Amino acid sequence: MLVRLLSFLLVAGSLGGCLGAEIEATAHQLQAQQAELDRLKEEIAAIRQTQAAYPSAAPVGSCDTEVMRKATRRGGEAFAGGEFRRALGYYEDALTACPRNAEAELNVARAHEALGERQAAIGHYANAESAAGASDASTAKQARDALERLRTTK
Repeated sequence: MLVRLLSFLLVAGSLGGCLGAEIEATAHQLQAQQAELDRLKEEIAAIRQTQAAYPSAAPVGSCDTEVMRKATRRGGEAFAGGEFRRALGYYEDALTACPRNAEAELNVARAHEALGERQAAIGHYANAESAAGASDASTAKQARDALERLRTTK
């Protein structure tokens, strides 16, 4: 199609006299734009090929235990050093890696409690208790005990 358009423009240019220079300039501009489009198409193809080399994101609701383990360890180190805000960031990373994980919820709750963020702590302790259910009685008990303590003290 571009070749036909260029041919038309060149013929019209030879017939047009003084318009010939403008038509020729337009034809060159069209060629440059077509070359740019071709280059961009090649870039897009290369990007798509690169994207295909990366694994897809984990399915919703899945758990990246390695990320959770590392974030929990780093959060524990920060918490032990009294850096509760930093610990909270790591614990939230662990919870993001493994949503609805009872241990991760419990750690986030403890960090909020250490920061004096009572309502946030209560919410995460409740999530920890719910996530633990019957499968993790120890975590469920720790969450229940913390909820009772926070609800009775104002």
